[in-house]
Amino acid sequence: MQHLLLTWTLLALTLTALAQQTGIKGSVYAAQLPVPYASVVLKNIAHGTPTDESGGFELTGLEPGRYELVVSAIGYRPATRTIVVKDGMVLSLLITLESRNEALNEVVVTGTRLERRRLESPVAVNVLDSRTFNLTQSNTLAEGLCFQPGLRMETDCQTCNYSQLRMNGLGGSYSQVLVNSRPIFTSIMSLYGLEQIPVNMVDRVEVVRGGGSVLYGSSAIAGTVNIITKEPEESSFTLASNTSLIGGEAWDSFSNANVNAVNPERRAGASFFASHRDRQAYDANGDGFSEMARLKNNSFGFSAFFTPTEQDKVDINGWSIYEERQGGNKLDKPADQADQSEYRLHNILVGGFNWDHRLKNSRASYSLYGSGQHTGRTHYTGLDQSDGWGKTKSHTLQGGFQFNYSLRNFLGGTNTLTAGAEHQYDNTFDAIEAYAYLVDQKTHLTGLFLQSDWELNPNLTLLTGVRANKHSNVNKLILTPRLSALYKLGATTQLRASYARGFKAPQAFEADLHIAFAGGGVSLVQLSPSLQEETSDAFNASVDFNKASEHMIFGFTLDAFHTRLYDAFVLEEIGADQQGNQQLLRKNGSNSTVKGLTLEGRLNYDQLFQLETGLTVQQSRYDEPVAWSTDIAGTSNYLRTPEAYGYYVLTLWPERRFTMALSGVVTGPMQVPHFAGAPGVVEDVLYTSPTFVENNLKLAYRFTLPSIQNDLQISAGVQNILEAYQRDFDTSKYRDSNYVYGPARPRTFFVGLKFGLM
Repeated sequence: MQHLLLTWTLLALTLTALAQQTGIKGSVYAAQLPVPYASVVLKNIAHGTPTDESGGFELTGLEPGRYELVVSAIGYRPATRTIVVKDGMVLSLLITLESRNEALNEVVVTGTRLERRRLESPVAVNVLDSRTFNLTQSNTLAEGLCFQPGLRMETDCQTCNYSQLRMNGLGGSYSQVLVNSRPIFTSIMSLYGLEQIPVNMVDRVEVVRGGGSVLYGSSAIAGTVNIITKEPEESSFTLASNTSLIGGEAWDSFSNANVNAVNPERRAGASFFASHRDRQAYDANGDGFSEMARLKNNSFGFSAFFTPTEQDKVDINGWSIYEERQGGNKLDKPADQADQSEYRLHNILVGGFNWDHRLKNSRASYSLYGSGQHTGRTHYTGLDQSDGWGKTKSHTLQGGFQFNYSLRNFLGGTNTLTAGAEHQYDNTFDAIEAYAYLVDQKTHLTGLFLQSDWELNPNLTLLTGVRANKHSNVNKLILTPRLSALYKLGATTQLRASYARGFKAPQAFEADLHIAFAGGGVSLVQLSPSLQEETSDAFNASVDFNKASEHMIFGFTLDAFHTRLYDAFVLEEIGADQQGNQQLLRKNGSNSTVKGLTLEGRLNYDQLFQLETGLTVQQSRYDEPVAWSTDIAGTSNYLRTPEAYGYYVLTLWPERRFTMALSGVVTGPMQVPHFAGAPGVVEDVLYTSPTFVENNLKLAYRFTLPSIQNDLQISAGVQNILEAYQRDFDTSKYRDSNYVYGPARPRTFFVGLKFGLM
């Protein structure tokens, strides 16, 4: 009897187990990475489940039969499968999702140097990719960066057109610009470098507003811009040419080429790029002096990878920029024969390597990396054939080590610990004998960092870290802690908050130390002998909401920021030298505060139209007025800083091959100094600029050439349609060259051709 009872019990358990195993299980992936929290639904019976943090899912207890399985996730196209479930069997599936064009949930690295989905990153990361560059007709990095929330590109010189990137209301020197995650974009390069980089060398740009991670140094007070160069994914080539007519007067032509090669096993590959630009000078007011400098640019480079073993990957890259620019008058003659001229001849070389090794247990990895850049520059800044020639030599070397270890069961969660050290050496020499101007500075910056990336549970992640910094211009060791937190409210909403401590060492060369024309001479900057480092506390908090359906995806991000600067660097006028040149002093001023809100919005309906937009409102104030002029009272407002600015990109696809893109940049009023000595300016004035709305239109049509399996795209359009442009440029050789504001170009018509794999 006991044997019979045991037999019936075992039979019942077996039948129950078989019944429970009728169903499906599987994994959802995209770009070879798992997609967590994707929605898996059987449409026939409205039954479903989300994927777990590793992209896995399971639906059991199903009746045998035919089902329609729909998998959807934010940032991806829905995938539909017709499946047949058989009695007593579990069907295994591998679902691969394709990314939508808006790149809402791309893989990013800037937050932690570890690959993760954007919506999973504890640090808020925005991505600017080739799609936006193409839609907005941005041929250089400087032209495209303004189509990101919280960012603004600013032209600061009427003669040489140097520019700077402003983030969250702070000047260019407060932003950390990286190339492939390495800080080799020096102060010398920041004057013209963003305009010199062609977009065909860039895969994407990752932007972190605020302090972010400890891994990228402590000068990222306003934020971090990480320029990721192209890495080949498949063998292909692209050729492109664009021609523009600026203001009906000056031609600007670009020619670009990209070639990618990947071996069949995908264990090695290389990407090559080349770019040529030739732009004529543009004179906006007919006085014979240019408002847009003449320039020629030749750039080329490569990025390559190879994987010698399953645990190793090596990346190397290198590129060169050779650019000549000249502004002023008599541009057909040498610069020293002009009445007023600025001439710059740049020769820039950049290179780097990265070796990643993953240990066999897959819980630990380490990286060795190094990079460097060399800039040689011949320059001239002078009036009336003065001997204003100068030479610049700058080189930077940076290297480091990083170790990562994953604790998979750390107090109920997963914690990735990162530790490392890096050293940066910078040598800058810049001299103009005629003005007794000399910068000869060598600096060393050593950093030790420790970071914890702790996923306490699927909804809460904490990123904490501290960096110890030793700068050769600062006597003490400076600690800069940083903290970020991510909390997910379901699959649609992410809440983030961060705190970052930062510092800036006193440097002999910064973007605001540019030599300019003012008051009938040149403007020179001196450093105060008592100049000390400035420090900062930055706070950010944001809510990120995104909802996807089968046909539409929409969302918004609201980000609040508050940055407090202590002993902030300021420029004050201190009179003129014996030659009548204006003298400015860079010193520590009072504390200051920058605070505001940034709102982003996005909407895509079934790939028929897409809208992306952003608006920042902010306030930037010093605790005490800054005496920018010796003639009139100082001001507590940050100069050249609008309290509202933003952008939009509206894309329409009325037909699969036809694209229409409307885009624009909004710049609110700002206070711009105008120094006496310029024609008609008898005393220093603080001018409030008008609001500018720059609108652009691009039309593109793509033909497929089946015989060679490539595409040909024809495009045309107009930038700054309504001619939103400065109307009161100074005239003649005695102009104040820093009195420039608003959009960088007048109405510009363009046409383009692109051939290759698109």
